[in-house]
Amino acid sequence: MKQIELTVNGKTYELTIQPHRTLLEVIRDELKLTGTKEGCGLGECGACTVIMDGRTVNSCLVLAAEADGKQITTIEGLAEGDKLHPIQEAFIEHGGLQCGFCTPGMIISAKALLDENPSPDEEELRRGIAGNSCRCTGYIKIIESIKAAAKNMQRGE
Repeated sequence: MKQIELTVNGKTYELTIQPHRTLLEVIRDELKLTGTKEGCGLGECGACTVIMDGRTVNSCLVLAAEADGKQITTIEGLAEGDKLHPIQEAFIEHGGLQCGFCTPGMIISAKALLDENPSPDEEELRRGIAGNSCRCTGYIKIIESIKAAAKNMQRGE
């Protein structure tokens, strides 16, 4: 067993875990934050994307022990109380989600992109979500949603 400390969505957790547990497993099973999804378990679909110390990672590929002492942001950490993050609002308003399975990973990737580059062009935007797969939308509405979120965030909405 291994002792770790994670700060997830601003809250610090001290956990005793088995060394082979992934960050995804700990987030979902121990912390009960089920917005982060397990899709492929191979780091190819992006459904499990979280932000760790400012960078997106596939939480299915990160051992929880590797995240010891790190700052983690999941989809649950974006909203402030009942107020959704502007990216979440844009996905709703512009139809950037259908089944919703890939949506948390897409939104987390979009947040990391917009934090780094508040005005991405379309090529930069597509590169920013390249690690996320969606089988429902064809990406057009996702791209439109992120563009709208970027504009709204620049205007302070």
